[in-house]
Amino acid sequence: MLDLHGHDLDGAWTAIDRALEQAIAAGDRVLLLITGHHRAGEPPVERGRIRAAIHDWLAVSRHAGRIAAVRNAHRRHGGGGSLYLVLRR
Repeated sequence: MLDLHGHDLDGAWTAIDRALEQAIAAGDRVLLLITGHHRAGEPPVERGRIRAAIHDWLAVSRHAGRIAAVRNAHRRHGGGGSLYLVLRR
């Protein structure tokens, strides 16, 4: 699990890369990525930038070939504020 609350864009990218490296080395099949929900009343430009960049980041990641799928998380794991990164064997 990786919780990105409190990260800026650069810090989030570094944390995602490191978490993927560790998950792959450990043989994990799924990484839960917590990006957070958009909060009503705050400008969207100030919130949700990490979530908006995730798919592009993963596509160019050095780990892109090890990612089988990116799925929305189940409600009990954060729902719309979280993603599952499904890793290849």
